[in-house]
Amino acid sequence: MTRHTRNVAFALLGLAPALVAWSGAAWQLSLVAPKSRLWVEGTSTVRGFTCKAVAFDVAVDASAPAAAAAIMNGEKAVTGVNVTVPAAKLDCGNGTMNEHMYKAIKAKDAPTIEFRLASYEMTKGASGMQGRLTGTLTLGGVQKPITVEATAAEDPAGLRVTGMHEVRMKEFGLKPPTLMMGTMKVNELVKVNFDLYLKS
Repeated sequence: MTRHTRNVAFALLGLAPALVAWSGAAWQLSLVAPKSRLWVEGTSTVRGFTCKAVAFDVAVDASAPAAAAAIMNGEKAVTGVNVTVPAAKLDCGNGTMNEHMYKAIKAKDAPTIEFRLASYEMTKGASGMQGRLTGTLTLGGVQKPITVEATAAEDPAGLRVTGMHEVRMKEFGLKPPTLMMGTMKVNELVKVNFDLYLKS
């Protein structure tokens, strides 16, 4: 082996880790803040309420750098989705309501609410791509399989994903809050809404 050949071989060996990393590279769709929103709506024996997630994170792994465009073309470019919400970052706009909600969802013992995608299906709809997402929801320390309906539409930022999922608190072993010495009782069925802006 000539000196030149040896140098080339050593150079290729040196590049090997980088080439392996590049070949298995993962791209992500990043969350656009503060446009993105996630909130919970519920009702009680007295009035309705809304609790906004003032902080949350959405990690979307993709198989291509231009994932937003690929999704709108009907390609299954998403390889993983993980949504995390700090339980203590849900704000119901009322200190007393916040206190009762944190206790109800066991925020102290289970500080993170999480959805992790397992699989999904997509179809073309009138208002964009319709998605059916199957995964696990962890709430109050209890993990349950759920299926979420979502819509993806083109946006100047890249991709807008919207949807709503109904959650029954008792299915996660949670007791709905009661206020005002029991005169106000929160219904166990709450609606989790999301309006997410993602860019490649």
